[in-house]
Amino acid sequence: MIVTAHQPQYLPWAGYFDKMDRADAFVLLDSVQFKKGEWQNRNRFKTDRGSTWVTVPVQHSFGQLIGEVLINPRDRTWAHKHTQALRTWYGATFHYEPVAARLEPIWNSDWERLAPLNVATIEALAGLLGISTPLVPAAELPPMPEQADERLIAICSELGADTYLAGAGGPGYMDMERWQEAGIEVIVHDFTHPVYDQPFGDFLPAMSAVDLLCNCGSDALDVLRTANRR
Repeated sequence: MIVTAHQPQYLPWAGYFDKMDRADAFVLLDSVQFKKGEWQNRNRFKTDRGSTWVTVPVQHSFGQLIGEVLINPRDRTWAHKHTQALRTWYGATFHYEPVAARLEPIWNSDWERLAPLNVATIEALAGLLGISTPLVPAAELPPMPEQADERLIAICSELGADTYLAGAGGPGYMDMERWQEAGIEVIVHDFTHPVYDQPFGDFLPAMSAVDLLCNCGSDALDVLRTANRR
């Protein structure tokens, strides 16, 4: 059994879902520290001038866990802006309608915390892609050790996994000897970004998976798997 884990991101990119597609369980690390300026409250859409950020405004303090981060209640325009951005930059694509139909109800809902919003967007995009890997919020598991390796080893043990799928940079900071002692094999996510037709000129990688879905529709998962030889 292969387990992988990642922080719940907002409208994640294709690599996030490729990692999910290769695992038997995908753990959402909502019980780790929020990192400002990364991908936990923002992502990118392709535009006629390159790309644009779609950002969820948050209230947070240093050291706060992702699951504790609040959406800024004073900014009531962000969801409308994201709806408009999707319509503006992807409204003319062949597969805009089913993507909008899944995301607009999310944006039209009231959200107090960031993590549940992120999980809703992850579930929506995974569903559109046709990925059925179970999502396991870390907060719903028993208390885990604080140290990163020990936490992930404990998660694998709790879920009965014999293999952990690490990110590309994982071996650079993981204590591989400790994993060997625990009897859990570590494999590394080797991701090749698919290239497909996009509007607005040359291909631009690392957009939200919204881009893949709007441009490839029901073929999106095959495009993802073919690029990674699966």
